[in-house]
Amino acid sequence: MDFVLIHGTTQSPAGWGRLVRVLEKRGHRAVTVDLPTNRPELLSEDYARCAVEQTDVDSPVVIGHSGAGLVLPAVGAALKARRLVWLAAAVPSELPFLSEMRAAAAEVVTPEWRGLEKPPASDPVVAAYFLFHDCDLATLRWALPTVRTWYPRGVYGETVTGEPLPSTYVLPTGDRTLRPEWMRRVARERLGVEPVEVPGGHCPHVSRPELVADIVS
Repeated sequence: MDFVLIHGTTQSPAGWGRLVRVLEKRGHRAVTVDLPTNRPELLSEDYARCAVEQTDVDSPVVIGHSGAGLVLPAVGAALKARRLVWLAAAVPSELPFLSEMRAAAAEVVTPEWRGLEKPPASDPVVAAYFLFHDCDLATLRWALPTVRTWYPRGVYGETVTGEPLPSTYVLPTGDRTLRPEWMRRVARERLGVEPVEVPGGHCPHVSRPELVADIVS
C-alpha cells in the first residue's frame, strides 16, 4: 500500500522518519511531502500541486498531521486518495479556521498553547513540553531537530464544503496543543467518524509509530 505523509505546522518531513521505517518494514511504501514554508500566501490547491509534483503513487492513504489537516481534503483529492488519516489534525469546515480561532480559540486549543508567545521551533524546551512529552529520552533527542515552523496564512482563511473522503481520525488523548474534546467533536460532526483514541501527546507518529502503523494499515 502507498502512503503519503503531510507534515504539520511544527515539524519538517523528517518528523515522519520513525513511522516511515515501520511502514516500510511491513512492506508498504511511504512518501513524505515537503510543503513550502516561505510562501504563506499559498492556498490548499497550491499545496496539493506540490504534493502531486513530489509523489508518484497509486490510490494512496494520505496522512496529515496537525495543521496539515486544513490542506488534507485538497491533497487527498489531487492524489486520488483511497483514504485520509487525520493525525491529531485540524479539520476544516465552512467557517475559515482563522474565524473559528477568533470566535472560539478556547474550544480548539489548550490554554497553555494559546498563551505561547513564540513557536516551539524557537525553544527546544517548549517543543519538548508540547510535542514530545510522552517520548523517551532517545526519541526526544531524535525528534527535536525535526521541529520547524510552517505558517500557512492563506489556508487559514479558506473554507471547505462537500462530502469528505473516507477518513480515519487518530486522537491522542494527552494532546497539549489541540483540545481532545474539540478533536472528538469535529471528527464526529465534520467527518462522520468515531475517532480512534490513543494515549500520549500531539505527535504519536514519533512516540508510538508502531501503534499508528497498526491503525492506518
